[in-house]
Amino acid sequence: MNEESKNPETVYIDEQPVRLDELLSEYERIKQQLGQEKKSDKKAIRRYKREEELKPYQAELIRLQQYLEKTRTRMIILFEGRDAAGKGGTIRRVTRYMNEKHYRVVALGKPTEEQKSQWFFQKYIAQFPRGGEIVLFDRSWYNRAIVEPIFGFCSQEEYDNFMTGCPGFEKDLVRQGTILVKLYFSVTKEEQARRFERRKTDSLRQWKLSEIDVQAQDRWDEFSKQKYEMLKNTNTTHAPWTIIRSNDKHLARLNAMRVILNSAPYERLNNDIDFVPDPDIVISGSRELEVMEAQRLQRGKFDH
Repeated sequence: MNEESKNPETVYIDEQPVRLDELLSEYERIKQQLGQEKKSDKKAIRRYKREEELKPYQAELIRLQQYLEKTRTRMIILFEGRDAAGKGGTIRRVTRYMNEKHYRVVALGKPTEEQKSQWFFQKYIAQFPRGGEIVLFDRSWYNRAIVEPIFGFCSQEEYDNFMTGCPGFEKDLVRQGTILVKLYFSVTKEEQARRFERRKTDSLRQWKLSEIDVQAQDRWDEFSKQKYEMLKNTNTTHAPWTIIRSNDKHLARLNAMRVILNSAPYERLNNDIDFVPDPDIVISGSRELEVMEAQRLQRGKFDH
């Protein structure tokens, strides 16, 4: 009897000796691979179902566009919030099936020397919609309320002037017939950290990671303080803020669409779908101020 036949850890497959530990290892590898494929399939199915759930609302957005075009009404939608809060993904879903002739997405970079010498709002006004058009700002003039003071990109005087002048600027904008929708995407610190980590390791998302992103976690409390001051000074009856809880990206996108659709009196395409925003996802600016004030009184700091 040879050594292999004496070894209880050796089995024969098609008369070929195979070690039992090698067989078990291969079995575990195949099982793990099948598990990953099954998990991937479930993710793909879930992603497909979620995208399908958005389609009735995306059809409504086309009808909204048609109303704006017919009435020559202007609409501005501001997408604000912390880095990795889901603004860009929501903008892509909102505009996916829209008529490209009647909307624009605006994401302005650093101001030029000429723009620095102009009235602060001037570069934004240059991007404002014509009659029948929607302009979606991926970050807006509210950079001056949060990002610029935190990173020293504006002086205290410039910041104070903005806080004083912004409500009047927006009131005049709305008074002259522009529909202004102000969305602030609110993500938790833990979820933001998870998304940043994913950006670091995912080659398709690494381009999203900026130097400011790297500091966002360390300066979380500063961002919260500036958010509070922004809401306190610029959440007005004529131009209120709407907070979108965006830990769940799909629910954030769905409810942002509901908010946008409810902002104009167009004739709905499908009255059978739910147009009512989820109160756990959509919070008024006034309510968010109350929540943040309660957090500060109870714990001495803001959570959001």
